[in-house]
Amino acid sequence: MPITLDGTAQRFNEAFEYRNGELYWKINTNPSKHLIGKRAGCMSSMYGVVNLDGQAYCIHKVIFCMHHGYMPEVVDHINGVKKDHRIENLRAANHQSNNWNKFVQSNNKLRIKNISWNKQNRKYWVQITQSRKKVYSQMFDDLELAELVAVMAREKYHGEFANHGYKEQLWR
Repeated sequence: MPITLDGTAQRFNEAFEYRNGELYWKINTNPSKHLIGKRAGCMSSMYGVVNLDGQAYCIHKVIFCMHHGYMPEVVDHINGVKKDHRIENLRAANHQSNNWNKFVQSNNKLRIKNISWNKQNRKYWVQITQSRKKVYSQMFDDLELAELVAVMAREKYHGEFANHGYKEQLWR
């Protein structure tokens, strides 16, 4: 459910200028420093944080709110790169859909999303969940076929958030 923040988007637009995924100060919030025109925020978290009026905000959430006028439950990075805050890379999401858009976990031995090796049956097991329920589960002898089925199942059940887990391009 989107959170409407009365005046918050307006305040962000008063305080910051957005340029290609970064924020720059339009106002001077610290009398001892000249901030106007300087890049705002720091990388004290994996996303970057900016402080305004005594409150800390994630940079990607500020940028989304500046452009859309509200703060969604979660702001998802479409390409999965957490430092790429360009507005065209940000979309409203919830926790579930944001998780669907993750890359392959580092502990995944096969390096393929939604596929594991079932020792007992000696087969590749494709499993897809939605709302914490298993919506697809099937075993295959062939890894290539299992991967194709996993891709199709993710597209069916996860829609536009169906990240297939490959880091094809990292944005700088």
